[in-house]
Amino acid sequence: MKTLSVILGIATIVASGLPVLAASPPPPGAASCSGCHAAGATVTSSISRLYGRDAGEITTAMAGFRDGSLPATVMNRIAKGFSDDELRAIATWLAAQK
Repeated sequence: MKTLSVILGIATIVASGLPVLAASPPPPGAASCSGCHAAGATVTSSISRLYGRDAGEITTAMAGFRDGSLPATVMNRIAKGFSDDELRAIATWLAAQK
């Protein structure tokens, strides 16, 4: 019976870690954002942090960079490389990151 208790205890510990292990991988293209946009909240930069920001806000900004309605240095060229579906997937994933 003691063995069963140990097994159940281990299973509980493993199961409690599953949500962390089940985090979704970044969609194609999302990794390129971290080249300029810091992931950590403790990093200070003049470039805005994207993790945890509203997905709609990110999508709207990327569309503005892509169509030229928002001024940019490099984001206009980067945004042109993504379809609407890719931009939404990246924005949704970034918004889910805390």
